[in-house]
Amino acid sequence: MRLSHFFQPGRVGLSIELFPPKTSEAISGLVQTVQDFRLFKPDFLTCTYGAGGSTQDMTLQVAEAVKQQMGLPMASHLTCVNSTKEQLRQYLRRCTELGIEAIVALRGDPPKGETSFTPIEGGLRHASELVELIQSEFPSLGIAVAGYPEVHQEAISAEDDLRFLKQKVDCGADVVVTQLFYDNSDFFRFRDRCNEAGIHIPIVPGILPVTNYAQIQRITTLCKAKLPETFASRLAMHDDPEWQFQTGVEFAQQQVEELLRSGIPGIHFYVLNKSKATCQVLQGVGWNQSVKS
Repeated sequence: MRLSHFFQPGRVGLSIELFPPKTSEAISGLVQTVQDFRLFKPDFLTCTYGAGGSTQDMTLQVAEAVKQQMGLPMASHLTCVNSTKEQLRQYLRRCTELGIEAIVALRGDPPKGETSFTPIEGGLRHASELVELIQSEFPSLGIAVAGYPEVHQEAISAEDDLRFLKQKVDCGADVVVTQLFYDNSDFFRFRDRCNEAGIHIPIVPGILPVTNYAQIQRITTLCKAKLPETFASRLAMHDDPEWQFQTGVEFAQQQVEELLRSGIPGIHFYVLNKSKATCQVLQGVGWNQSVKS
């Protein structure tokens, strides 16, 4: 399956990202959360892969449960961290056996306490190498890779960051999904630069609706994304959780509306395993009525 199939001209694709819960018992609750998105007809869902592969069994359990209950295509995240090439192959075999259709191929963050990424013996150094492995040995799997509108925090420069993205695309990626961002101009510049660099696969913006100011401050600090000053100031006006939730949803709706007007091929929502905010945004932009063809 090629994920680019969902982002063809004339339609707007929709994907939702989940993360594995801490227990197998919690998976049924997560599946119920996914049911809330049924009205908006997501094309596929993705499930993250914990630091160093710490959640790989749970990731596969989530993917299997969602497929069984919802019948939706699933993509598993996969990183190079703490895995040999053969261990990566083993995981990919398990994915294909379970009917998982695609992989979100990532290098992964350095282990906690380390400032730079060093592959283990027999492992891979770059996400492009993981893409190449999937493309050559598991060609039935679609491949998404990450893009960074505000530049990856470890990149030497924006040009160097784009060079690595081009390598991932040239090795076989068929969709770029971006890191979360809150200034659409960052995405538009990134999209233009990708086009100039010869990256012509779909560039799909990643959106995380803000529901709590303290939480989003932590998240953006970790991934080096920025909140527009006017938006941050408005969120900080009140400690009331409902105020912050509605302020975040309103901002996300405006952000998505502008992105849709610009002709994006689709949207990827980071939902933090909750449905309310994203469903309100999708409802607000008329997704179930006229946006998605």
